Amino acid sequence: MKIGVIGTGYVGLVTAVCLAELGHQVIGTDVVREKIDLALAGKPHIYEPGLEELLKKNLKKGHLNFYHDLDKTIREADVLFVCVSTPQLPDGRADMSYVEGVSRRIAENLNAYKLIVEKSTVPVRTSAWIKRVINLYRHNDQDFDVASNPEFLREGSAVHDFLHPDRIIIGVESKRAEKILRKIYARFTEKLLVTNIDTAELIKHASNSFLAMKISFI
Repeated sequence: MKIGVIGTGYVGLVTAVCLAELGHQVIGTDVVREKIDLALAGKPHIYEPGLEELLKKNLKKGHLNFYHDLDKTIREADVLFVCVSTPQLPDGRADMSYVEGVSRRIAENLNAYKLIVEKSTVPVRTSAWIKRVINLYRHNDQDFDVASNPEFLREGSAVHDFLHPDRIIIGVESKRAEKILRKIYARFTEKLLVTNIDTAELIKHASNSFLAMKISFI
C-alpha cells in the first residue's frame, strides 16, 4: 500500500515523515517547489524536534519520496491524505479553494480505488462536498471512499505527538475505509476511536474550541 500526502506544510510534512517512520511507503507533494526540493535534500522547511533526523532516515531507507507532480502522486497512491491549507476568509468562513482544487485533480486521475483522507481542518460535512466534486469531474465509475482523520499535533512536539498519540480519530462510512486506516495505524490499535465522518470533523472543532478556552484562563 502506497500513501500520498498532498500538501507538505506543517501538518503534511510531519504526517508524511511519521507515516514513513511507521513503515509505510509514502510520497509527499506540494505546489511550492522549494518545499519539495528541500525535503528531497533532507532539509525540512519547518523546525520540529526529531523531524530532520526522521526525514533523512526514511529517505535513505526508501520509505519516503517527494514529487513535484501532483497528478503522478494521485495515480501512484492507494491512500491520499489531504493536508492543504484552509485559511480563514474575511467573513470568517474557511477558504476551501485548495481542497476543491485537489478534489478535482483526484477526480481527473482516478485510475483505481482510492481512499481520500481529510487531514485539514474543514467544516462539518466537507466529506460529502468532496464526494460531490469528485463525482462531478471524474471520467469513470472507479470506486473511492472519503474519510476524516483530524490531527491534534502541538507545535514543538508534533513528531512525538504523532508517534505517541493519546487518541486517533478516524471517521469512515465504509468497512473498506476502516480496514485500510486500521492497517495504517496498526501500531496504535488501542488508541483508535472510530466514528462517522461528520462526528470526526466535529471532534476537531470541539477540540480546538476546548483548547482555546483553556488557554484563555491561563
